[in-house]
Amino acid sequence: MSAGRFSKEELLARARKPSEEALRLHPFYKGKMQTMPKCAIRGFDDFAIWYSPGVAASCRAIQAEPELVYTHTNRANTIAIVTDGTRVLGLGDIGPEAGLPVMEGKALLFKYLGGVDAVPLCLRTKDPEELIRTVKLLEPAFGAINLEDIAQPKCFRILERLRAEMAIPVWHDDQQGTATALLAGFLNALKCVGKESHRVRVAMVGMGAANVASYRLLTANGVEPQAIIACDSKGTLHKGRHDIEERQDTFVDKWRVCRESNGDNVVGGMDAALRGADVCVAFSASGPGIIRPEWVRAMAKEAIVFACANPNPEIWPWDARDAGARIVATGRGDFPNQLNNSLVFPGLFRGALDVRARTITDEMAAAVARELARFAEKRGLRDDDILPRMDEWDAFPLVAVAAGLKAQEQGVASLAKSREVLHQEAERMMRQARESVRVLMSEGLIPAPPG
Repeated sequence: MSAGRFSKEELLARARKPSEEALRLHPFYKGKMQTMPKCAIRGFDDFAIWYSPGVAASCRAIQAEPELVYTHTNRANTIAIVTDGTRVLGLGDIGPEAGLPVMEGKALLFKYLGGVDAVPLCLRTKDPEELIRTVKLLEPAFGAINLEDIAQPKCFRILERLRAEMAIPVWHDDQQGTATALLAGFLNALKCVGKESHRVRVAMVGMGAANVASYRLLTANGVEPQAIIACDSKGTLHKGRHDIEERQDTFVDKWRVCRESNGDNVVGGMDAALRGADVCVAFSASGPGIIRPEWVRAMAKEAIVFACANPNPEIWPWDARDAGARIVATGRGDFPNQLNNSLVFPGLFRGALDVRARTITDEMAAAVARELARFAEKRGLRDDDILPRMDEWDAFPLVAVAAGLKAQEQGVASLAKSREVLHQEAERMMRQARESVRVLMSEGLIPAPPG
């Protein structure tokens, strides 16, 4: 979608269309997910195998050897998507019920793109300790946990505690997934404009979960910390931010950014952070209007703008391009250059589950980012096409392979599998998930949408 083909009024109308369709179709389908059997049911006698009395034999086998739970049940392919509804998309604290459509959507993408069975769990608590305790109690039933839409700063502590105290992977997609997609887009955008990661100046707009994790991945993969100028709602981060220093026990990561970054000690707001920057990485409030065109005009030549707030970017992509940005990415699938963690989590969880990883490391995330960047580069990069698209199915098994191999390399995997086996298993699970939807639609069991 570009301003050259449509007027700005037409672009705005097209940008509103997904929301209008969502309000029409969500009530029609009454949600997006359902539970379906995966075993053969040939007749009434089969229930004696799948339930009583036959099922008791599986129970006794697991009791004697707990690891058999992964072969006698679907635990090896089942995850929980857990939220308290306090930071849903760009909508804020809208509560667990209002967050459920997002969690169902996440479960849909896990299944359709990764072949992973995901259960949305919206918890009626804002207490971090209660959420931590609840998730730990869920561990026997799940192969991994995906935390979602939890407000900062508690999201950092919740993730840290659960990763340390659970024997299965715990991943906060708003942090780690978003940062992984950002790193992939960042690497390819730099290739398009002919710049190098260790020579660019980066402005980070918003210092919530996504950009805190993005800062960690960028600096671990070539970007100089002192060349980053981060900015929150109160201005740029620097050593003189006493408001953060006074709460450093709560805002541990933000205080580290204050101490490590902003080598020129730039003080001011977003305009000061963007002035002269090669790259803008924005994960802040839903726009447009958060980032102004004149601030983009003040960036360096061949500027790159990642405006990734949901549901609307901090600046419309056509306005950013008109202001001089060469490459613009957003989180929206109806615009070019969708930078979305949906490219990451389905395949990454597939790979982590297939090697029965005990955790998901930053190195696994970086390996996934580089695989995504490599996939897009191999088939050709353009200014408006720097990442794999959601319908490029071949990218997702490669993500699974990258995650699974890195987990084995780092010693956090319980199973050893070759590249070939990982790819075959991932491709099969993902193909089956897509094919099951196609069959259900062709048989009319999933009705076509009205209109």
